[in-house]
Amino acid sequence: MRVLLVLLVCFSWATIARSADAISLSDRKLISEINQAVGQAGKHFAAGEHEQAGQSIQSAMAMVGELGSNSPELVGKIQPAISRIQKAHMMLEFEGVMLPPFQPPRLALEEKKTRKTKTVSAKRQAKTPVIPKADPFSFANAVAPILDKRCGRCHIDGARGGFSMTSFAALMKGPPEGVVIFPGDNVGSRLIETIETGDMPRGGGKVTPAELQILKTWISKGALFDGNDPSVPIRSIKASVGSAPTTADPMNNANVPMKAMKATGKETVSFAKDVAGLLIDNCKGCHIDAMQTRGGLNMDSFATLLRGGDSGSMINPGNAEASLLIKKLRGTEGDRMPGGGRPPLSESDIQLVATWINEGATLDGDSDRQPLRVMNQLAWAASASASELSRKRSKTAEINLKLVASTGVEPQSVITDHFLVTGTASKKTLELVGSLAEKQIKTVESVVPESDGPAEDFYRGKATIYVLPKRYDYSEFSKMVERRGIPSEWQSHWRFDGIDGYVAMVATERDDAKEIESRLVTPLTALAIATRGSEVPRWFAEGVGVVTSMRKAKLDREERMRIESETATAVSAMKDAKSFLDGKMSPEQADRIGAAIATTLLSRNQRRNYDQLLQELEKGGSFETAFAKVFRATPKEFIDTWLKYVR
Repeated sequence: MRVLLVLLVCFSWATIARSADAISLSDRKLISEINQAVGQAGKHFAAGEHEQAGQSIQSAMAMVGELGSNSPELVGKIQPAISRIQKAHMMLEFEGVMLPPFQPPRLALEEKKTRKTKTVSAKRQAKTPVIPKADPFSFANAVAPILDKRCGRCHIDGARGGFSMTSFAALMKGPPEGVVIFPGDNVGSRLIETIETGDMPRGGGKVTPAELQILKTWISKGALFDGNDPSVPIRSIKASVGSAPTTADPMNNANVPMKAMKATGKETVSFAKDVAGLLIDNCKGCHIDAMQTRGGLNMDSFATLLRGGDSGSMINPGNAEASLLIKKLRGTEGDRMPGGGRPPLSESDIQLVATWINEGATLDGDSDRQPLRVMNQLAWAASASASELSRKRSKTAEINLKLVASTGVEPQSVITDHFLVTGTASKKTLELVGSLAEKQIKTVESVVPESDGPAEDFYRGKATIYVLPKRYDYSEFSKMVERRGIPSEWQSHWRFDGIDGYVAMVATERDDAKEIESRLVTPLTALAIATRGSEVPRWFAEGVGVVTSMRKAKLDREERMRIESETATAVSAMKDAKSFLDGKMSPEQADRIGAAIATTLLSRNQRRNYDQLLQELEKGGSFETAFAKVFRATPKEFIDTWLKYVR
């Protein structure tokens, strides 16, 4: 993709530099500056500096707007540049860069159509025009309507499971677990798998065989986008295809995404802990976790809050009284918020929000795209004790089991030093699992530093182990609690969201101790790694867990050869570190790569660095920072070097 963007930029330079008949000196200068901005964007993109590339493209877009559209000659000269900007815009959106919609001058499109018509006429005499048939696998005309009809209630009106389909860009980004569409590979695309297994859609809906075939063919043909802007809402995308563009209003704040400013530490009000909590309590249902967002205002994340709604930006950093959010809360402009019969916020609560805005409306959370609910919970967890986290996890377990408990089966629990073992399995099975889990702590401590405090501190609160007696119950747990399907071969897995940490597994009285033990080692080790720091990536935690389990299991020759073959296949499929870190590999291959990297990190040559990395994580540093400090390279740089070595 980088090479493509660089080539597009170079071609743009060569085209723009041609003779500029009847173009003024000032306009020639502006065209040259457009060219330079696009060229700079290409250099940044090639270096992986996507935010800087986005800034350069925005600069080029603004200068195109300055040229206006009154002169067909002028607009015609910049048409090649406009095409390159449009393609770069789409590629940057795929990389997660937020850009305002690019609306090229109307005459640019008209000139392009006219030029094509003249070219055809020059080559041959006019014949009866042939009207091209509509592409039956068009994203805009075929795929988007299916997604809206079958998935819209959960993933367009809302973002169930953290997965939003509000736009093509959001769809291709996928949920936090990774991408669900692999262009050209409908078999490996999670979207197709969940439909074919019946896991999706939920609520009684069903994708017809004809609709499924359209989705599969669209993916097989490359999952192409045929709209003007991948950030356009899916429900509006049909209107954007082939429609006459409109000139963007530079004074409209909705067209200019506000950039999140990091907190300085001098603020008196925390967004993550104070403001986010207020918004969640008072705006849920209309603007947060909403099935249908009111007024186009989505507050699921800090980024969407800054983006504003149909009325424009809600926040004017440094000026609370001029901010629409404060006006809405006080009821001085339009309908008061919150609406729907809810009581108004107290003046002290409104003043809290106003103070945050006056102090710059800064962000003290991990990411502007992190769901507000998660951000708020993590802010609470940062200062919570292990016993407080244990109590919260226990309450969460009660709620979760109500979603999956079979009729007439009352969940039971067993408490050990490190764990809350609970589920619908028999009391005898729960006690056996608890005993075996405690025995695995010694194995876990071979790769995780032993805690100096009480056992409850090891997982930052007692970790929950959900024990379910049937594979069906285990699968239902993932569907109802995690909002996802799981591979049919899984017998156990782990999860940590910054607060709740648990292992879910299948176990019955018919399973012997060795079988149950084999299902515990990987998730218990991975969970211990994940709870050691801020946003420890899954590939690292799972990789260390898998390697630890493999070493303990003492695999036979046939099993080792199978794993080596699968790892070699995964390495061959891995383009570079970025594709791996961005979740653009299948989950199975990503897990094999993670385990292979973990094997290197746990080797004799790297073990000292690995131990230092965990020590840095224990101090509270982020994984990225700690890794770079210890290995003197970013994870991306380290993995790229590792990939060259293993190949």
